[in-house]
Amino acid sequence: MQGKKNYQEKLFTSFRLSDRIPEENFYRRLKDALSLDFLYRLTQKFYGTSGQKSIDPVVFFKLCLVGYLENMITDRGVITHASMRLDILYFLGYDVDEELPWHSTLSRTRQLFPDDIFEEVFTKVLQLCIESGLVKGHTQAIDSAPIKANASMDSLEIKVPAEELANHLAKLRVQSQRDRKAKINKAPKQQQQISASPKELQDIESRNKKWSQDQDMRPGAKNKGSRYTSNKTHYSPTDPDARISVKPGKARKLNYLCNMAVDTGFHVITDIHGYHADKKDNQYLQDTTMRLNRRLRREGLIWKHLLADAGYSSGENYHYLEGKGIKSYIPAHGTYKGGPEGFKYVKEGNYWLCPKGKKVTFRKQKLEKGTLKDNYFTKRSDCKGCPIKAACIGKSHEKRINITAYREEYERNNQRVNSRLGRYMKGKRQSTVEPVFGILKEHLGLRKIHTIGIKQANKCMHLAAIAYNLKKYLKYSGKRIKTGAAQLAQSIYYQNLVGALKSSLLSTPIFGV
Repeated sequence: MQGKKNYQEKLFTSFRLSDRIPEENFYRRLKDALSLDFLYRLTQKFYGTSGQKSIDPVVFFKLCLVGYLENMITDRGVITHASMRLDILYFLGYDVDEELPWHSTLSRTRQLFPDDIFEEVFTKVLQLCIESGLVKGHTQAIDSAPIKANASMDSLEIKVPAEELANHLAKLRVQSQRDRKAKINKAPKQQQQISASPKELQDIESRNKKWSQDQDMRPGAKNKGSRYTSNKTHYSPTDPDARISVKPGKARKLNYLCNMAVDTGFHVITDIHGYHADKKDNQYLQDTTMRLNRRLRREGLIWKHLLADAGYSSGENYHYLEGKGIKSYIPAHGTYKGGPEGFKYVKEGNYWLCPKGKKVTFRKQKLEKGTLKDNYFTKRSDCKGCPIKAACIGKSHEKRINITAYREEYERNNQRVNSRLGRYMKGKRQSTVEPVFGILKEHLGLRKIHTIGIKQANKCMHLAAIAYNLKKYLKYSGKRIKTGAAQLAQSIYYQNLVGALKSSLLSTPIFGV
């Protein structure tokens, strides 16, 4: 007989949310594994003692995590999605007839809490991973990637000299009424003033002309509206902390730099932080190392090896890591050379020998563009009349060798990189930290920063890393539970089998007795 379902609203119903959520459901397991009650103590000072009650800080963090776990970057979308999912409501501690907080409450509360609170939650989740054996600690891979900021390149303003700033801002207020410009300039006065030297401005102008002539695959080519932007000449009034950055083959965008460390054991994120995108990777390595080393030692883990690409290469970093007892596997940058070709370094006397046997002696150490360098000179009389003078020094009077003061640290690092273990470490780094960045960007909502300011961006990066580590933790703990149950069942089976064999042998009569 054919059935037909007719729906009719009930006046009274008996419904328990916990009965509808399966035991193996992700959010049910996450609710049992994650305890955020410590947030009440950490956030108490940010609330008053009277007035209307605000959102529960535990509910706030859980809603933020839901957004990244579900790959959503808008607060409105998170609330709408959570209200239609029974398992998420159970995770939040809400019943089906309870209304979730208004979406703007999430953004206001996110601005209320400092980034230290978010880092503390990240550390607590990392401790769960460490206690379950997911973090080995001895080898860490570090890498960085640009994350798009919540600002458009069309909103860029040009920097002007300090004496012309007032007139320039008056023109912009008129222009912003008819063009697509930022209504409110959030950048400080210092950032609006040009800081580039005349030589830097001349270099930027020449690059601008070359860039506009070379581009022929987009509208505005051949100087028709095209422009070359630089952090020295332009800034974003919408998000002053965002910086213009570019990667080979990519378009120029306003980005933040996400610097991340991943443990090579089970690919758990051990550190993440947001920086300005207008500096090199090697300028942030020491800050990351100090923060990560302190966190690992607090948990009783000893960090021995650091893996990174050539962007983190510098003599200062090699020297710093050796002082911390950490062996670096960082390929030297292409600009590094062990010394001039044909010259031999004599360590005992700290001098170089030229192909003709003349000494190039040490004179002084000098800081050049933030890098400490050793300067070696020959005597003028040594180079006078030398048969290879023209090829060696040209029209100069003496040979000058300007080389990094951390040459020995470079050589020790290069020896490790070129060893058999170093080649293994390179493959380990490529298979560890780079896929994690891809997961964060494509599946955990870190494809774009939807807030304004570097502190807010740092919070978003920590939330994405927390979501990643929680998924890793639940996946591993689920496997471990299943494996333990299988081992227990297998051991019981073998015990029963051995017992049956013993009883059968004892009951069987032996011939000749």
